[in-house]
Amino acid sequence: MIGAVIATTTLPLRPHRRGKVRDVYELDDDRLLIVATDRVSAFDVVMRETVPFKGIVLTQLTAWWLRQLEPIVAHHMLGTAIDPIVDEYPALGPHREILRGRIMVSRRTDVFPVECVMRGYLSGSAWKEYLAAGTLAGEALPAGLLESSRLDPSIFSPATKAESGHDENITIGQMASVVGAREASELERLSRAIYDFACRTAEPRGIIIADTKFEFGRVGGKTILIDEVLTPDSSRFWPADQYAPGRPQPSYDKQPLRDYLDGERKAGRWNGDSPPPDLPEAVVAATSARYLDAFRRITGAPLDVTTLP
Repeated sequence: MIGAVIATTTLPLRPHRRGKVRDVYELDDDRLLIVATDRVSAFDVVMRETVPFKGIVLTQLTAWWLRQLEPIVAHHMLGTAIDPIVDEYPALGPHREILRGRIMVSRRTDVFPVECVMRGYLSGSAWKEYLAAGTLAGEALPAGLLESSRLDPSIFSPATKAESGHDENITIGQMASVVGAREASELERLSRAIYDFACRTAEPRGIIIADTKFEFGRVGGKTILIDEVLTPDSSRFWPADQYAPGRPQPSYDKQPLRDYLDGERKAGRWNGDSPPPDLPEAVVAATSARYLDAFRRITGAPLDVTTLP
């Protein structure tokens, strides 16, 4: 059933990896099938509950952004339609409708083992570090900044990648020691160009992209953009008409989930690691609504599962 909630998949293909949210399968030597489930993670911990429509929003919003970004950066997406893949792999036929709208056929790449984070505003883990030490990834920031202050210019802030456990902010120098100085410079240039374009695109739609993260890989000697892009999972989306520094901001992303978990942690009911606390139905519903609202505001149209390819 299109739009059914999917926690995990078991497809008649060779598994490649299972991430926090995505199940990835091998199609052949050059292509992967990425399936966005409705699993949800926060603070790098996967929740037990699923969020309705989440996987479809992630796939369709990523596809929308990748098409907009083609003049700036090459990407991994080859297609999102299920029928051609079922025609090529008939064993997927029984899974056709549950996969519709949530798959992406992608180029296989050599993945850079870092996340490229762009921060335009001081929030999340960056605010917590600044509040404690006046730094971001150990590097000093100007004094006197408030929570949600605009960072001008925006800051490129790489992080480690973790399939389980917590990502960690690192300096650009540490990143260069992992991927090489030339590659680090290229990843920063591309990240800034993508973020600047995305902000210019989102602002007329009434959305501030407070921060976001990108991932890149190399194929045929070329660096390309991979994985999800500018989604509620990878970004903080704030309503521009409600922005006010000095406090947390309302959001169109999974902030309701983060806020609930923060409350559980402050109350001593959760230590920040797995297993996570159970999520109230209201938190799940609010998170789903924000995913759908983010899709509508950014693309200009509501998600219509009946028209998915």
